[in-house]
Amino acid sequence: MKILQLDVDNITYEAIAPEASIYEDIKEKRASVDTALVLLISVEIGDTDEIAERAMADTEEFLKKLQRKRLVLYPYAHISNNLAAPTAAMHIVNHMFKQKIEGVEVLKAPFGWTKKLSLVMKGHPLAEQSRSYGAGEQKSYKKVKPVSFNTSIVRKSDWAGLPETDHRTIGEKLDLYSFQEVSPSMVYWHPNGYVIYKELMRFIRELEDYYDCKETQTPVVANTALWHVSGHYDHYKDNMFMFDNDMGHLGLKPMSCPSTMLIYKSRKWSYKELPFRTVTFDKLYRKEVSGALTGLFRVMELTQDDGHIYLREGQIEQETASLLEFVKKVYDTFGMRFIAKLSTMPDDHMGDEKLWEKATSALKNALEKNGMKYETKEKEGAFYGPKIDFDVYDAMNRAWQCATIQVDYQQPLRFGLEYVGEDGKAHTPVVIHRAILGSLERFTAILVEHYKGKFPTWVAPVQVAVISISNQQEDYAREVYRKLKEHRIRAELDVSDRTLEYKIRDAKMREIPYTIIIGRKEAEAKTISVRNRSNVQKNAIKLHDFLESVGKEIASRDGNLSVG
Repeated sequence: MKILQLDVDNITYEAIAPEASIYEDIKEKRASVDTALVLLISVEIGDTDEIAERAMADTEEFLKKLQRKRLVLYPYAHISNNLAAPTAAMHIVNHMFKQKIEGVEVLKAPFGWTKKLSLVMKGHPLAEQSRSYGAGEQKSYKKVKPVSFNTSIVRKSDWAGLPETDHRTIGEKLDLYSFQEVSPSMVYWHPNGYVIYKELMRFIRELEDYYDCKETQTPVVANTALWHVSGHYDHYKDNMFMFDNDMGHLGLKPMSCPSTMLIYKSRKWSYKELPFRTVTFDKLYRKEVSGALTGLFRVMELTQDDGHIYLREGQIEQETASLLEFVKKVYDTFGMRFIAKLSTMPDDHMGDEKLWEKATSALKNALEKNGMKYETKEKEGAFYGPKIDFDVYDAMNRAWQCATIQVDYQQPLRFGLEYVGEDGKAHTPVVIHRAILGSLERFTAILVEHYKGKFPTWVAPVQVAVISISNQQEDYAREVYRKLKEHRIRAELDVSDRTLEYKIRDAKMREIPYTIIIGRKEAEAKTISVRNRSNVQKNAIKLHDFLESVGKEIASRDGNLSVG
């Protein structure tokens, strides 16, 4: 049995039509449930009632930790390729439904129906987890023979029916990235796609430096004792890659916070040195069931702009105000509007309620003093502290949960972190966990779909194409190309014998912002003709003027296209 476990603000589904020979009779075709734990369930060959009961027992334990009072069982055949027969699968799902959980309302989506599905996820580290039961979960250390594999990449034909605006479709068209069978759900960045990745990294690093964040790097492998201390092992072990060797029980890190705690703990601190702001772009690894992986949106190897701020309690409001400014700068750059959500203390929480009240008031005051609109999510905070999440809206008015600001009292206590206060005594700092872009892979997918592949010049893989009309202008075309490169403009040169119409169409198909056309007149006058992506063309432009104009556009990260 494969299960994708989702902590949601809302799940809405509507049964459209039976999709199998075995399906349930239903009265209500549509349901909408708020604040629930959702299990997307694929029943596999060999699954038994015992496995179903064990899955529900684990779910009951997690429901208690999250303090959720609603559970939705959702038959979902897309996360396994070893599916049980419909009759057996329906029996297992119904058996799970019969397992009563005290104080929890259990609902079940109809089996055997094609359904429209809408999910609004909560924004916390444990909101999405995959689990595996049955034969697939058994460990095996026996020696295995090498196997052959298919070296072909995932092509659009494997994503049949995807719209032209999907990032996987656009990614193939613009040659941005691919996924290979030998590295499941890990991104192979092609040169064009890696430009976007690097530009996002450069952009966020510049802002990190502006806000005095110190970049760190930590090992990707650690003894699992680290995650026992942080508490992640108990909550997240099913989503971790772990292995044993002579050094003990090790794991690839799924999040960076425990490692940064060790950096703080490595020396003594004075209250005068706080806040201490860190950021890391280390690779993270999270084990997922294969069917839950959707292009760049959900991958097993990811990079986050993962920040941790160590501070005194009285600095929370001021630091939050600075982070709100940071968030606004980032999303204004991409022309994305957003809304903040303040989540307060849950019933199942750790720490003194008075500290919770202070921290929540600090977050609320920062939001209000900065004139930022927000919604309040009562009792939706993490177990370790209140938080602010941000829903970002793209060009198609779709909401994506990206940035987050989370106040944490508990991990500093668990790691024994201290600083010397004004009174000369040891005090425990508070930590703010924050991410602005979140996963760079996921944000790239959002960006690709937001711009539909028509990237602003500053982030476009190729910013200017230089094409010659005939080979008689090749020398001048090469001179223009070299000047562009000297000014650190990403340019490509086409002096082939293909027709002018073909060259222009090729640049347009690749969504290159500017195309410089070099003909006889331009070569003789030492000027250029420039056509932008909107097919507006200007002639007899001085190269110096174009370099200055485009240079300013790139430096300011302006999204407007001009040609002079």
